[in-house]
Amino acid sequence: MEMPVILAASATSDSDIWAVLFQLLALLATALVIGMLFERFRQSAILGYLIAGMLLGPNGLAVITRESGVPVIAELGVSLLLFAIGLEFSAKRLIRLGPIAGLGGSLQVVTTLAIGFLIALSLGLDWKGSLAIGASVALSSTACVLRLLTDRAELDSVHGRASLGILLLQDIAVVPLVLFTTMLAGGGTPADMLAGVGKALALIVGLVLGFRILAGYVLPPLMKQLSLSRDRELLVLLAVVLAIGSALAAHALNLSPALGAFIAGMMLAESPFATQIRADIGGLRILFITLFFASVGMLGDPRWILDHLPAVVGVTALVIGGKAIVITGVALLFRLPPRYAVATGVTLAQVGEFGVVIAGIAQAGGILDDHAFHLLVSATLATLFATPMLLRCAHPAGRWLEGLRRDSNGKLIDDETTDLPEDGRDLVIVVGYGPSGQRVAAELHRLESVSCLVVDLRPGNVDLARTAGLRAALGDATNLEFLLHHGIQHASVVVIAVPDHRTAVRLSGSIRTLNDEIAIIARGRYHALIDELSEAGATVPVDEEHLTGRRLAAAAREMLKGRHRRSSP
Repeated sequence: MEMPVILAASATSDSDIWAVLFQLLALLATALVIGMLFERFRQSAILGYLIAGMLLGPNGLAVITRESGVPVIAELGVSLLLFAIGLEFSAKRLIRLGPIAGLGGSLQVVTTLAIGFLIALSLGLDWKGSLAIGASVALSSTACVLRLLTDRAELDSVHGRASLGILLLQDIAVVPLVLFTTMLAGGGTPADMLAGVGKALALIVGLVLGFRILAGYVLPPLMKQLSLSRDRELLVLLAVVLAIGSALAAHALNLSPALGAFIAGMMLAESPFATQIRADIGGLRILFITLFFASVGMLGDPRWILDHLPAVVGVTALVIGGKAIVITGVALLFRLPPRYAVATGVTLAQVGEFGVVIAGIAQAGGILDDHAFHLLVSATLATLFATPMLLRCAHPAGRWLEGLRRDSNGKLIDDETTDLPEDGRDLVIVVGYGPSGQRVAAELHRLESVSCLVVDLRPGNVDLARTAGLRAALGDATNLEFLLHHGIQHASVVVIAVPDHRTAVRLSGSIRTLNDEIAIIARGRYHALIDELSEAGATVPVDEEHLTGRRLAAAAREMLKGRHRRSSP
């Protein structure tokens, strides 16, 4: 008798799953089309993703309802992004971000919150609603800014590092700000708020220690069992398990899932597999990030925005201008050069996705009315739409406001050389550390004017290169993101010493698309295939069979000369 009930439940569950899949398909397809249009007109595809969400969301065509599971799935996108960023920032590198990451970020959050509170109070809101608005606008968009900085290869620039430091502090501040707003809505006492913040900080410390133990004692023996050349799919699965597992652990502790994923990535950053893992999960990250930005767009109500357009434009301009000034001032206090201080301020001048979360808590608790909530959400979306343009203008604005510095010959002096070798030497990348690569790297290592980097897929070869005193990176050089991470855009020469011809051709083509001016010296295993290397982009294809023939002929001549000398009287 119970069988029909079970079957009905199963059918309903299947129906829900297929409904979510249809919504995902519609959202991704719309994001693809609109994103392509924006890219066609040299605009960021992120704008297309936001518009796709707004069009298909509950306030638009209602293809995706408020009860849909799409936003929950999209949350994984932020976690994967922060996990991948964490893989680039070990604890040592995070410390090198300097005091602007901790003290500067804290000062920015407090200052922005205070100014937002005073402005909202002067506009007629009560003190609780004003505090909620101040808390919302204090946060910038980690997902949007880091995605754009990565796409523009500016994450390791001066203003990129300063922005990252402030963003990480903001992500940590999400927890106390959410608690603060929740207690405001629920009428909590100051003692309750302090207790909640203390508990959150203790949980964060516990999470860091837990991931540290996992990364230091559990993962190393496990990862030694994985061969990078044979078990790439297992490495990808390990990365996904760690990223989603860390986000789930943070969520279970009532912490930000994105913050948990970042901490896990940072703990794993000491591993030699870190860069390759980051490259391998790139496809998944792109998929989930697209869903995330589309889900943020779903919060917008196009009709409400049009009906209140002057107010939305005014609040948007006030937020962007105010945050840019505050963050620029904080950066200057920490002795960042003016051009980079301004660039940092402009880069972080938007309101982030967690600001909308705080606004939603405030609305649900009755301390923000519907009008104030919709105005704040609409202005947040407008600042996110403006973010790609802000990043394009950030560094030029900094240079313009500081004034161009020129030397005695009238040449522009630009000191942003953070991606180049610190000592000014030419960067040469040697791909493959077999016998040929070892000889090349050894010869280059003797040159004082050259900074040599060895790239190989086999851990043993990387260890061998490091033993020889060379810089070496473990990973797949055919992956474009891996090459960008290691500075291919600033390299002078790449030597491809791998024996496989197909790999050499792929490498030549990939490198040429990333750097049109670089000199590519590629090993050609067979004479008949040398033309393929040239067509792929190799500057100097080295004909191995031709050189071998010349060497064999020279050896034969030497042997004949010796024989003639012995036979002569």
